[in-house]
Amino acid sequence: MSEKKVVRFIITRQDDTQSAPYQQEFELAYRPNMNVISALMEIRRNPVDARGNKVVPIAWDMNCLEEVCGACSMIINGKPRQSCTALIDQLEQPIRLEPMRTFPVVRDLQVDRKRMFDSLKKVKAWIPIDGTYDLGPGPRMPETKRQWAYELSKCMTCGVCLEACPNVNSKSDFIGPAPLSQVRLFNAHPTGAMNKGERLDAIMGDGGLSNCGNSQNCVQSCPKGIPLTTSIAALNRDTTIQSFKNFFGSDQV
Repeated sequence: MSEKKVVRFIITRQDDTQSAPYQQEFELAYRPNMNVISALMEIRRNPVDARGNKVVPIAWDMNCLEEVCGACSMIINGKPRQSCTALIDQLEQPIRLEPMRTFPVVRDLQVDRKRMFDSLKKVKAWIPIDGTYDLGPGPRMPETKRQWAYELSKCMTCGVCLEACPNVNSKSDFIGPAPLSQVRLFNAHPTGAMNKGERLDAIMGDGGLSNCGNSQNCVQSCPKGIPLTTSIAALNRDTTIQSFKNFFGSDQV
């Protein structure tokens, strides 16, 4: 009788925000079509390490389980990605799971992505319409623009591009590629264009566009294939024009 197939995990854990990280090994019986999330659920259901010791259940974030919410980001075998779409059959063993280090670790694989959400506030990544009464239909967007804007709208704020970017770290205040791409998205919207100057001014200061080192790690790691470097190139052009407007003055938006 053949030996049962086993899946091995080496998981980096951390008890709280102040404690030091450590590693624990786990073994699970293999099942077809397993992903990392289903394996973590098995470990949580029966939190026993590879040595047979009972341990505290592992903490991690998840929500939609279909690569839409962006909550389950972590480093899997050295690469930041979504754990819901990381299939066990496609991963080299032992499978190593670590939290993203760009963000503060809350516990185990769970991180605080507040840094990214604060950056979205800084660049006003929304359409400023209060919605208290019917304004009627807004201006139409040309179909060609709508198509590439839709690609930018796929961003799920997962943080993978920030984790992959060498310029986003504890010694830098660079806001990262995701908020920059959202500036381009909302500036392209016919109504959002009213605040175009404000958004461009927000990324022209410290921690903004000039801090990008053009490593292009972001576009290679993005789970949604968003053209982040294309957005950064377009924003370089837009901020140059905006700087002339700021210097010489302009009544044009």
